[in-house]
Amino acid sequence: MHLYLHIPFCKQACHYCDFHFSTSLKQKPVLVDALCKELTLQKDYLGTNQLETIYFGGGTPSLLTEKELAQIFETIHRFFSVKAGAEITLEANPDDLQPSQLSMLRQYVNRLSIGIQSFHEPHLRFMNRAHSATEAESCVRLAQDAGFDNLTIDLIYGVPAPDHDIWQRNLEKAIQLNIPHISSYCLTIEPDTAFGRWQQKGRLQVPEDSFAAEEFTMLVDALTTNGYEHYEISNFAKPGWEARHNSSYWKRRSYLGIGPSAHSYNGSSRQYNIANNARYLRALDQGELPCDREILTVADQVNEYLLTGLRTKWGCQVAELNQLLNADFAQQQQKEIASLQQKGWLMLKDNQLLLTTAGKLFADRVAAELFIEE
Repeated sequence: MHLYLHIPFCKQACHYCDFHFSTSLKQKPVLVDALCKELTLQKDYLGTNQLETIYFGGGTPSLLTEKELAQIFETIHRFFSVKAGAEITLEANPDDLQPSQLSMLRQYVNRLSIGIQSFHEPHLRFMNRAHSATEAESCVRLAQDAGFDNLTIDLIYGVPAPDHDIWQRNLEKAIQLNIPHISSYCLTIEPDTAFGRWQQKGRLQVPEDSFAAEEFTMLVDALTTNGYEHYEISNFAKPGWEARHNSSYWKRRSYLGIGPSAHSYNGSSRQYNIANNARYLRALDQGELPCDREILTVADQVNEYLLTGLRTKWGCQVAELNQLLNADFAQQQQKEIASLQQKGWLMLKDNQLLLTTAGKLFADRVAAELFIEE
């Protein structure tokens, strides 16, 4: 139903994720061959050959050449039927989106996900992004001129700043550009990244949680006031422009992940591809699938649904929870549901569990309190 291709090459380091040079650009042809070989070996995983969405993500897929994209799509079409009107997304860096590249990409994909992060030059340098603030804006206009109506950008909030003025201007710029879909994430500091080491040495002062919470509130207010629907905690869309591929994850639909560290899910089990590129390539060279498989327990399935479903406007259907659990979920978790309702974080409406506006700030905590045990 849904195909995800992880393309693990990148041309610059990123302080907040420490994702640098996972595959050298010289290895691209070898990796593309391996992706096509894995597609061949995994062609029966989904139990259907019709694809509703295709997503090129992770790393920098915008570095793929036309020859490499053609090779991947030739393999996809050999084993799968791509549904008419399928959403085909490719993640891109702003500095890669020149007119000639956009014209080429337009032949293969119909949706671009652009890693803008910020329209503020000092913040881009702080996050070690290769593009400038000028490129952040111009690439959106170039993509629109090339015929890409279906665009989404990423913006990061909670970046150290004296006040919220920079974030306010970021939001105003995104709205002014008339981008139909916006994903926005809080800057997180992981221990083993450059940011984490800077924080330990006192070189980086991280804002208080309240600072990021205020910017999240500004995000929600600005976008919903300007016609965007807040359909998932980190995602906002104009009517009809929700991300179909990402929504499939949140709605527990099956998907096949191809490439190093990619995950797959078929309703009852999950596959995890080898993250190490050399081991991934070696396994495929030997005709072996480069993955481990985990059979999901009832608790796994219920808890994953809570963790992802509660993040969305659709929430979690109690009937679906009952079916997974083979018991009355609301009755079994009555005490926890009542406590979360009392805190003002959770609603039970029309047989759906939904986060309140306040609860969206504590989504993972709410889900964890509702988790079941085997």
